[in-house]
Amino acid sequence: MPELQQPIVDLTDDTLFSGELICRQHRDGYRFSVDAVLAAHFAVPKPGQRVLDLGCGCGVIGLILAHRQPRVVVSSLEMQEDLAALAEENGRLNGFADRFQVIRGDVRAIARLLAPESFDLVICNPPYRKKDSGRINQGDQAALARHELSGEIVDFVRAAAFAVKNRGKVVFVYPARRSNTLLAALHEQRLTPKRLQPVYSYPCAESARLVLVEAVKNGGEQIEILAPLYIYERKNGDYAPTMQALYEEEQCWPK
Repeated sequence: MPELQQPIVDLTDDTLFSGELICRQHRDGYRFSVDAVLAAHFAVPKPGQRVLDLGCGCGVIGLILAHRQPRVVVSSLEMQEDLAALAEENGRLNGFADRFQVIRGDVRAIARLLAPESFDLVICNPPYRKKDSGRINQGDQAALARHELSGEIVDFVRAAAFAVKNRGKVVFVYPARRSNTLLAALHEQRLTPKRLQPVYSYPCAESARLVLVEAVKNGGEQIEILAPLYIYERKNGDYAPTMQALYEEEQCWPK
């Protein structure tokens, strides 16, 4: 278990897997949510593979993958310096420094940052709120992470297609109501959806909240639509056992 040191006043140390994994976050800035945890577990990296996290924030997706699979090498791309520095710190705190790299840069300029087709797996929890959705503080860390101010979904999908090897996999988590936009962008870049997981807030909810999509570069046409996953046991209730397990166990994905 990593040694838990007292963070400075504007940071918090949050843990997963019964305290075995530390994720240090800004108290008032961007903080990871269930979206990132779901994406990290939906991905299935193999030993020795190279994994890229696009728009990594504090690095939680890469941290979970590095913890789950001790033989993967994770690179994380982040354009906000304070978040990139935090992701690097999180890698060191958890003893992953030798296989957890943070790259500063913009996904829209990925060709200047990385070699093409150099990753086996690319994962992305992209900004999904439109630029004109509500009031936005242009200099706000959370606004940049959640709103499409520094790139739209087509930019993140294009970056994933550039970075992933032929027949390699990409994983996206995205609002269910915007699934058409995501799926169209994936097909445009020859990333064929192969697994799709609808995620509902709770049983009997009228519509899905999120979709998790795994696509293969130049893959075949067949797709597997998985059974619904529920975040909460009921409306205004606690996490469903399956969701709680993703914070406490190192399993890949619920069966």
